[in-house]
Amino acid sequence: MTAIRPAKPADAEAIAAIWNPIIRDTTITFTSIPATVSSISNAIDAAQSLGEAYLVAEINGQVAGFARLQPFRGGPGYAHTQELTIHLSPSARGNGLGRALLAELEDNARRSAIVSLIAAISAENDTALAFHRRQGFEPCGTVPKAGRKFDRFIDLVLMQKFL
Repeated sequence: MTAIRPAKPADAEAIAAIWNPIIRDTTITFTSIPATVSSISNAIDAAQSLGEAYLVAEINGQVAGFARLQPFRGGPGYAHTQELTIHLSPSARGNGLGRALLAELEDNARRSAIVSLIAAISAENDTALAFHRRQGFEPCGTVPKAGRKFDRFIDLVLMQKFL
């Protein structure tokens, strides 16, 4: 049984278990600093207090992925654009869970009068680039050498979807 629901601070440990191997072992994210349970719990509380979507996907009661929307940039001129993040556990990939999380993020965005979603994707993450293309995102720019990880520079691809 699969369910998508708002994240709770109690989900922070499960989210860290998904996120930290991505941080540690891949260029999917450019950060190299592991996420702590405390920092994730605080981020969930902060997102919810601001009315921002922070979701988890469960399979048979176990957190298998998470997603969130957050401001793309600060200031009132960007109020109708948000950036999304979706991460799944390795065992949850390829079965539609990412699409389900994205659909829920899009529903949340529409309810908040968001008209534009941005995905900022490592140019080395072919899977995410293809996923977003299939979901209607279009490339809108590349920031050369935006990140550095594992002793090399990596481009950042920006993709956008209008709701």
